[in-house]
Amino acid sequence: MLDFLKSPRALVLTILLVAQAAFLYGFSRKEVTPPSPPLASMPAAMPGNWNLVQEGVVEPEVLQVLKADDVLNRSYASASSTLPVHLFIAAFRSQRTGQAPHSPKNCLPGAGWVPAVSDIINVKVPGREEPIEVNRFVVQKGDNASVVLYWYQSRDRAVASEFKAKYYVVRDALRDNRTDTALIRIVVPVEAKKIKEAQAVAEGFIQSSFGTIRSFLPS
Repeated sequence: MLDFLKSPRALVLTILLVAQAAFLYGFSRKEVTPPSPPLASMPAAMPGNWNLVQEGVVEPEVLQVLKADDVLNRSYASASSTLPVHLFIAAFRSQRTGQAPHSPKNCLPGAGWVPAVSDIINVKVPGREEPIEVNRFVVQKGDNASVVLYWYQSRDRAVASEFKAKYYVVRDALRDNRTDTALIRIVVPVEAKKIKEAQAVAEGFIQSSFGTIRSFLPS
């Protein structure tokens, strides 16, 4: 028995049991998330001359599937661009009871949009030394195409990778007793196959609106 307790297998088993106990403890404590303004109160005029042109509606059946605590679905336009920007935010105050962002990687193909490009790009935003990483999709549906940029925002942390975002959920639950996050998605239509122009508009909107969006999510 003593030989087993000193063996590598016993060490691995002990580490796993301790990790499991820590995991269960972290998810059993009552979660306290700082309050934040409702997304609906986000200003109609965004920095960079972006102005609200349409307040989108999210159908009740979609809301039931999303299970988000707060949702924003808007279209903005600017005098300096002929392309509109569609902004969607799904905010979750907790992910402990099954609520979690639905990845556009799964939702877009289900809606008939076919990804032509899928990668991660860096976008420089004001107030941060390092650029944020965002997922980039170029999707097509018949003759229509759009550039889709999205990421997961948890406090001051912007994450592109779904796997990394889930890792942070566990780490934050154990360390900070919080699992709140938000999915932020920007969609810009592509005109005349000018993908670079659409992407530039999407990145410009992120750079202009990042600080405002961030102020409507828990700190």
